[in-house]
Amino acid sequence: MPPIEDDMPAGRLAAISATIARTAALAGRDPAGVELIAVSKTHAVEAIRPLIAAGQRSFGENRVQEAQAKWPALKAETPDIRLHLIGQLQSNKAMDAVALFDAIHALDRPSLAEALADAIARTGRTPTLFVQVNIGAEEQKGGCAIGDLPALLARCRALDLSIAGLMCVPPQDVEAAPYFALLAKLAREHGLAELSMGMSSDYETAVLIGATAVRVGTALFGTRG
Repeated sequence: MPPIEDDMPAGRLAAISATIARTAALAGRDPAGVELIAVSKTHAVEAIRPLIAAGQRSFGENRVQEAQAKWPALKAETPDIRLHLIGQLQSNKAMDAVALFDAIHALDRPSLAEALADAIARTGRTPTLFVQVNIGAEEQKGGCAIGDLPALLARCRALDLSIAGLMCVPPQDVEAAPYFALLAKLAREHGLAELSMGMSSDYETAVLIGATAVRVGTALFGTRG
């Protein structure tokens, strides 16, 4: 990743966008097929506005309640913002999530699929849905177990939920490429086109392996003091 000036949001955004474009080209991919999600969790509105001003339109939040406090006003000001829920979602928050988010990356169990289907039917909103896979089989992480993925996707189909793709967070401090490759293989096997994978430390690897959405926080917002 090229050096990035911490005090220049527009410069950070331009550098990361250029890296994504270059990496996609190396992989023989159209750079337009990779969505850069700026992970704005824990960051105040004042830190987000400069990135919006620089042209960034996709943002990611971990918690419904935090997003509700920040994003309705920002989305009213800039209607083409696309907001992604990238953290774990409780079933009792499904209605709030569907009402606010344009994409939900955390579908990981049948009960949540049922809650989301009900919320979609009630609100008429149809956010893009990703099934999160616990790709490293880590007990402390959310996500559907690899072995449970076929049954969960079948349940989603039965509920008439349209699943765009798969999402993962690989284990820390190990090479991410094998986990990204496994997620890509699972997506191919199930006929899913989208892959939400890659963060600040490994988004280039993710793009090489086929990511259609990368979730970048620190590299865009800088290190918090």
